[in-house]
Amino acid sequence: MWVWLFGAYAMICIIARLHGHISLKLLVNYLIGVCVAQCILALMIDNIPSVKYFVDSIVRTDRETMEKIKRLYGIGAALDVAGTRFSAVLLMIAVLISHDNEIRLNRKKIAMYVSGFVLIAVIGSMIARTTNVGIIIALLYVIYASGLFKIRIKKSDIKLWRMMIGVAVFLILICIYLYNNVPAAQKLLSFAFEGLINWLETGEWRTASTDVLQNMWRLPESLKTWIIGDGYFVDPTKGGFYMRTDVGYLRFIYYCGLIGLSVFIIFFIYLSLACYKRFPRERNLFILLLILELMIWAKVATDIFLVYALFMSIPMVQQQMNNQRMNRL
Repeated sequence: MWVWLFGAYAMICIIARLHGHISLKLLVNYLIGVCVAQCILALMIDNIPSVKYFVDSIVRTDRETMEKIKRLYGIGAALDVAGTRFSAVLLMIAVLISHDNEIRLNRKKIAMYVSGFVLIAVIGSMIARTTNVGIIIALLYVIYASGLFKIRIKKSDIKLWRMMIGVAVFLILICIYLYNNVPAAQKLLSFAFEGLINWLETGEWRTASTDVLQNMWRLPESLKTWIIGDGYFVDPTKGGFYMRTDVGYLRFIYYCGLIGLSVFIIFFIYLSLACYKRFPRERNLFILLLILELMIWAKVATDIFLVYALFMSIPMVQQQMNNQRMNRL
């Protein structure tokens, strides 16, 4: 926690020094840029051997595992950890385009944010299908915030939906073309949207990973394990997941029991409430992030504290900058 918090604080200080100010929107723009860059880099690593060799030479990557499961990866961005962070950024985009009038009234900016959303959603899902959780929550929120089901809809909401649908259709057509004409792209898209493809072909939403996950719901048999856990994330004798389960909630229970799991949940509720009060205009973002966190744990034991750490650092840096200005006066 402290490593992430100090790292986040340092990064916010650097951004504030570069721009002369710091805000939630400015931070989100940086995070969108990083995610888009990671997605593009993942495709380059997968298709350009020299790029793959360079990245693998400077970043510690479990190449054997990644080559075995044939997943895309960026610089320190892979599997569910990357998918969780992509999901968080998709929620940020959804909140900004729903409530920031400067964006909503500017077609170019709407197009840029929507394009970033679609790129992260599509390529991010190729890296980790956990990104789909963020896609679903983000789209539901945009529908809710735009009042699409109300009798009277604002003109700005109509413009927003036109732009979103236009950009989405354009990029979806590109994906369809690549799926039908480029074998490598077909494999990646089949993995990314396996559930959707199965639903369209068979009427049943299912993926290989969800089938495996269904067999990992092994509840503890000991009362002591339920209360304080066994203290293991990794099996001490056989390696791999302790009790052969990757379900997030169960891994927390096996590690530190319901007591530890409750403390962890309360911790993230506190973080969400703190940010909710500090960023009143974008406060719904932190409700969405909490929902995302609680949903992700049904699949995998990872978290997005580093995202909260960035937002928690903004008020501190803003206060320091205000004090410096007052001292100059």
